Amino acid sequence: MNFLRQLPIPKEIKEQFPISEKCAAIKAERDQMIADVFTGSSDKFLLIIGPCSADNETSVMDYIGRLVGLQEKVKDKIIIIPRIYTNKPRTTGEGYKGMATQPDPTKKPDLLEGLISIRRLHLRAIEETGFVCADEMLYPENYRYLSDLLSYIAVGARSVENQQHRLTSSGIRVPVGMKNPTSGDLSVMLNSIKAAQLSHTFLYRGWEVETEGNPLSHAILRGSVNKHGRAMQNYHYEDLILLHDMYMQRNLLNPAVIVDVNHSNSNKQYLEQIRISKEVLHSCRHNADIGRMVKGLMIESYIEDGSQSVDGGVYGKSITDPCLGWEKSERLVLDLADML
Repeated sequence: MNFLRQLPIPKEIKEQFPISEKCAAIKAERDQMIADVFTGSSDKFLLIIGPCSADNETSVMDYIGRLVGLQEKVKDKIIIIPRIYTNKPRTTGEGYKGMATQPDPTKKPDLLEGLISIRRLHLRAIEETGFVCADEMLYPENYRYLSDLLSYIAVGARSVENQQHRLTSSGIRVPVGMKNPTSGDLSVMLNSIKAAQLSHTFLYRGWEVETEGNPLSHAILRGSVNKHGRAMQNYHYEDLILLHDMYMQRNLLNPAVIVDVNHSNSNKQYLEQIRISKEVLHSCRHNADIGRMVKGLMIESYIEDGSQSVDGGVYGKSITDPCLGWEKSERLVLDLADML
């Protein structure tokens, strides 16, 4: 292991790129709106929607800008939380690891520029669109670089069993979604939620820290993979009933689930996200318990349909998992609003 250079601590990056009082007020208002959904004070529906990975600042801002008018059309029923996912887990360790590591996907990693790029992008989203966005907490030690900018955090299927992710989540004051592991074991996910809702004392970034627990930690269903490598869905009515029953057997606060309609739930067939989204809403209408528990959907969407290689060159097209293009995404959001 070669130590290349010491990077600025989060406080230094935050001082270099501070959040304005106006944006802090926007975030506080949006945070409360979203928290009210998880506590049941609001019956609005959450859509955590956007690119699989934030691979280009210009196209990501273009996409989020398009969401502004769409949010206005559905504001009585839906709260849109754009995805700005700046770290990408790689199953084998190969491939593009996200903007935090490679601010330019075609060049070598540059973590200093990466930290600056991801903070600048999240700041621009608030300043220019009024959206406070979601990101994945792939590396718990990096969370503090964006802690004052995020309104929603996801812990991925490969991270949900990790103790540091669970403990760090217990000290976060916005909703943290725990995905079911790739094995599909819902007990693992629920144990992670329990851990995040408790208070802890632990080592974090060289400090002894104490947390109060996060009552807004909740489940994300993303499907799984069996021992033969086959994708197994967990968004169906029976899956939601099972999760509800398992929630009721545990002493957990604010039982809630976000359904990820891509990944193993769609077997990465991105067009299936349209059908799956509508099926989930049908289940919500059919059963009151499911309707109360399901708080929203997670949708992978970008400007252009599908995906491409890193050097593909198509503007607004994913270089990681395939995404639903803008026109189909807009139609889907409007259809979901009609169904709610």
